[in-house]
Amino acid sequence: MKTRGSPSDRFPIYEFLPTFAFQCSNQILTMQSSPNPPIHLSKFSGEQIPFDLEKLRVSLYKSGAKREEVEQVIEEILPSLYEGMSTRSLYQLAFKQLKKVANSFAARYSLKKALRDLGPAGYYFEKWVARFFHSYGYKTMTGQLIPGLAVMHEADVIAQKDRETFWIECKFRNTVDAKISVTTPMYLLSRIKDISVREYELFGGKAMFSNGWLITNAYLTTDSIHFGEYYGIRMLSWDYPSGASIKNLVDQKALYPITCLTTITPKEKEVLLAASCIMVKDIMENEHFLDRLALSKKKRRIVLNEVCELAESNTVPD
Repeated sequence: MKTRGSPSDRFPIYEFLPTFAFQCSNQILTMQSSPNPPIHLSKFSGEQIPFDLEKLRVSLYKSGAKREEVEQVIEEILPSLYEGMSTRSLYQLAFKQLKKVANSFAARYSLKKALRDLGPAGYYFEKWVARFFHSYGYKTMTGQLIPGLAVMHEADVIAQKDRETFWIECKFRNTVDAKISVTTPMYLLSRIKDISVREYELFGGKAMFSNGWLITNAYLTTDSIHFGEYYGIRMLSWDYPSGASIKNLVDQKALYPITCLTTITPKEKEVLLAASCIMVKDIMENEHFLDRLALSKKKRRIVLNEVCELAESNTVPD
């Protein structure tokens, strides 16, 4: 198979705002210049990593917060840091402080967790991926059984655009640092080989599969990336490809899952998902989805305000 263009050719990429040179507070400067050893954080895997102030700053800025707001959040966070603090606790602290500034900032900051909340088995992640491709002009379908030359295959998502039909393999993971090993693109390649030599009745006509996509909310191992690139398998993960990863593309077109919302409860999110309200934009297009929730008029206005701020924003910096 041949690689069909570079990753950036496959989705339009917006030009992002330039990175600001932030004015640090005296407290931050003192911490950076201190002779004391750096504070270490504990990752989900148990690995210890040094606290990176600039990495925190960049992640906060990607929430859409302004320079002054980011520095304000940092000033609130720094006194609470301690040796061995978990990265999860740091995230929760940052989320809490961002929410005080604006619900939508906290919602964007929580995107990675929101994708994991489309579980536990990944059914709604497949629905979200279908909607994701639909937003780029693809016709999509889910849950189809496709007979190959050797065996029957169940498709997570099938997408079609410009006479190309893609088999999309969705790999959902609900753990923080999960990685997709090379066996997954190997398996996908064998599937593509089994189904790409005959025509199928799809989208009201006959079509042959052009290629495959591997989509995951997790990470790809280096071997997975090398294998996929060599055999022309299109791949999209939390941080791959650079500049056109899930986290980049979601921000660019405001394709936030409903699980991003910070103003409704997990139970209320389940109700909306069950009603096929998969993306925040769905509420913008049909406010009556909220009729399914027992919201007061005041609470409904708060939720709609967050929805509008998320659904209408597409200028979050890279």
